[in-house]
Amino acid sequence: KNEITYSSAISACEKGGNWRTALDLLKSMKDKGIMPTAIAYNAAISACEKGLNPSKALEIFDEMKREGVRPTVVTFSALISACEKGQQWKLALQVLEEMKTTFGPNVIAYSAAISALSKGQQWEKAWELFCEIEQSGKKLSVVTYN
Repeated sequence: KNEITYSSAISACEKGGNWRTALDLLKSMKDKGIMPTAIAYNAAISACEKGLNPSKALEIFDEMKREGVRPTVVTFSALISACEKGQQWKLALQVLEEMKTTFGPNVIAYSAAISALSKGQQWEKAWELFCEIEQSGKKLSVVTYN
C-alpha cells in the first residue's frame, strides 16, 4: 500500500459518506509510516463534511498543518463547506479569513460561507460577503446567487 492507494480509498469513503473509515485509513497510513499528502487530508476533510461533522474536519485540518502539509484551496473550500453543513457559521468565517491570508478565497469558498451565514440567519454578514466577492472582481456563480 502506498499514498496513492490510501488516498483513493479515503476518497471512496468520502463519496460513500463513511467519514469514520476515512479517518481510520488516514491514521493507518501514518501508523505505517506513509506521510499523507494534501490529497489524502482533503479527502478526509470532505468525508467529514459529507458526514456532517465539522469538528472532525477542523481536527484533520489542524493535524494537517501540524504535520507540515500545506493546505490547498480545496482544503479550505472543503472545510468551509463542512462548517456550512454543520451550521457553524462563525467557524466558516474564521476559516474564510485564514484562507484570505493564504490564497484569497474562491467563489466556492465564498458561496459556502454565505450559505453558512444564511443558515445561521446572519443576513447582514452574508450580504457583506456577497458585496466583497462582487468587488473583488471574481466571477459569481448561480450557487452564489442562491
